[in-house]
Amino acid sequence: MDAIVRFQNVHIDYPLKKYTLHAVSDVSIDIARGKITALVGESGSGKTTLSSALIRCISEPGVIASGEILFCGKDEEPIHVEKLTEKELQSFRWKRVSMVFQAAQSALNPVMTVKEQFLETMEEHGDTSPAAQKENRCKELLEYVKLDPDRILKAYPHELSGGMKQRVMIAFSLLLDPDLIILDEPTTALDVITQSYIFSILKEINREKGISMLIMTHDISIVAKFADYVGVMYGGKLMEFGAVRDVFKKRRHPYTEGLIGATPSIIHDISAIKPIEGTPPDIMNLPEGCVFWPRCVYFEERCRQQEPDTVVYPDGSKCKCLLEGR
Repeated sequence: MDAIVRFQNVHIDYPLKKYTLHAVSDVSIDIARGKITALVGESGSGKTTLSSALIRCISEPGVIASGEILFCGKDEEPIHVEKLTEKELQSFRWKRVSMVFQAAQSALNPVMTVKEQFLETMEEHGDTSPAAQKENRCKELLEYVKLDPDRILKAYPHELSGGMKQRVMIAFSLLLDPDLIILDEPTTALDVITQSYIFSILKEINREKGISMLIMTHDISIVAKFADYVGVMYGGKLMEFGAVRDVFKKRRHPYTEGLIGATPSIIHDISAIKPIEGTPPDIMNLPEGCVFWPRCVYFEERCRQQEPDTVVYPDGSKCKCLLEGR
């Protein structure tokens, strides 16, 4: 795989007064260049924390405790993201990697028009082109995400619907021609039709512009339709990774099997849906051994005592389970 980003043995901790939360533990994953990679898992699985580390936007007091995050541009030495200075980060963010945050409603400044926010972003990152050229760039991007630029540029965020604001944020992410876009739950609180429309726009951007994408979601049905690769996270650990077709077909990890089995289908009997019993682990008190054993239908006593190693297969797919091949 030609990777644009390599997470290598990454640990992300939240040091507190009485204890330390291990939000991400020993995760190694490659993000494919020019493809759409998704991270799926329930709330608290670590997917957003991991992706935020790529632009060093982890919530306080989170820190990258160990490991490497390498951004691999074409024909250049890899950039060690964890070692970038604040000045280097200013250039790295938006120009190399941009991010569409989870709630578009809170990502836009409520007292500035969309145009003002676009121009401010361009100027803050050193764009000295004429004002007319900047405005044309804004219009071009808004048209690309199927919005009317003459209306949207002069609008304030409260004048836009949720789907429109989300598309404005996607246009924002394209403003400085990044190599990679991170999208954190890009369709939260939107209706199903709007969700599908936004993902079709994202796929069009990926295919036409060749921009790599990293999407975080808890909806595995979205992954099946739009992603090329998928990583399944649970309790801060990467449980399975591979090409979408292979992961859905083989379901090597019981958690992956559970997520797929709990997804409603319009062509199958609804009674066949089987939710994963139990609740996600308390990050402050993770179980010994395999982090998933308290909810695993294939549980064996050794799962409680021994943490599984990650098995890497010849095709690059991974699985973290003692019972792989059950």
